[in-house]
Formats: sequence, structure tokens, C-alpha cells
Amino acid sequence: MASMLEVNDIHTYYGQIHALKGVSLTVEEGEIVTLIGSNGAGKSTTLKTISGLLSPRSGEVKLRDKRINGQPAHKVAAMGVAQSPEGRRVFPRMTVLENLKMGAFVHRGTDPADLERVYMLFPRLKERAGQKAGTLSGGEQQMLAIGRALMARPRVLLLDEPSMGLAPILVEQIFHTVQDINRQGTTVLLVEQNALMALAISHRGYVLQTGTIVLADKADALLRNEEVRKAYLGES
Repeated sequence: MASMLEVNDIHTYYGQIHALKGVSLTVEEGEIVTLIGSNGAGKSTTLKTISGLLSPRSGEVKLRDKRINGQPAHKVAAMGVAQSPEGRRVFPRMTVLENLKMGAFVHRGTDPADLERVYMLFPRLKERAGQKAGTLSGGEQQMLAIGRALMARPRVLLLDEPSMGLAPILVEQIFHTVQDINRQGTTVLLVEQNALMALAISHRGYVLQTGTIVLADKADALLRNEEVRKAYLGES
């Protein structure tokens, strides 16, 4: 049986800079998989390559055994891969509701059931539906970014640094919601600086260093790994 998402030996460049050097990973249906690494390791580049925002020079990305790299990002989204980007990237002058409707553009219309699902996950967004996104708090904007991605009904949700800049209580809330999204049937690939929290909710993890996967294991094994603990969990 094919994996939900397969990344096979991708090499991605920024001009002459070789950012990803043969990255391979798999995400099985129903999993949360986390990708950890230091700043500049290539985590966001990996997600952008999967979602079609970047094209690998070689290698392939498959969704349910169907090659998706080479397709523009909006077609990748329509195929079932949606990304909540680093830095949230909400449309500040549009309302919360208008932002959410933008997430549904691949379906040529907003299904009220999709909207209700997002509001169930993030009740605050329903309260703020008519408010301009630029006036929301950081935590609310992160909820909106994730909600907007969910409006595309993804098979695989790509989350890029969802806890960045948030207060600890909001970080816990966001991670609990990611688990809820996963329980409802969405497969998740998570990039996150907070490696401890990310691994705590994940099934498996990959460690990325300077564009190369250097370690892959079950999440609980990575949490126990002495080198991982020293490098990414703040232990000496």
C-alpha cells in the first residue's frame, strides 16, 4: 500500500545554493510526522517543495503514489496538500471569514460544513468572523492560518512553525488542536522549532541538518535519543 505522502531524493536549489540534498521521507495515512532541525536546515524549504511553491531540480514528491511535483501550488492544493505557512501570512485587510473563504478557492465555493468544522476547532474565529485579520492577536492569526488551510479539505496538512511567537498557553492550545485535526482524519507533516512539544504529539520524526536527513525514528525514540536531546531539546 502506498504511503499518503512520499518524498524521494529531492534536491532543491535557491539559485546556486543547494538547499536540499537528497531529502527522502514518508508520511503514512493518519500520522503526525514532525521534521526538526536548526534554523537554516531546510525544513521550510522541504514543505515549500512538497506544496509546489518550489520545484526540486531532481527527485519526486508523491501523494498516494501520484507524482505531484512539477504542478503549480494551486493544483497541488486541489490534489489534497495544503500548507499553513511560517509567519501565518493572513490577508490583513480582509475579514476572518474572507480569509477562510480564500482557503476554499480550490473547490470554487465555500461549503458551510467546512466553515463549521473550522469554527468548531477554533471558536474564537467564529466570534471574530467579521473582524479584519490584521487586527487579530498572534494566536488568533495562527488559528486563522490553520483554519484557512483546512478549508481546502487537505489529505495532508503541512504546518510550518505553528507555535512561533506564541505565549506558552497558546502553544499548548495550538498543539492540542493539531491533535484534534489529526484525530478527525487529516494526516499532518509538522515543522516546528519547539521540538519537545512537536515530538510529544507525533508518531514519527525526522532530523534535518544542512539539507540532509540525518536521523529518522519513532517520536518517542527521538525524545529519548541523547544527541537529539542535547541538540534540539535544550539539554546539556
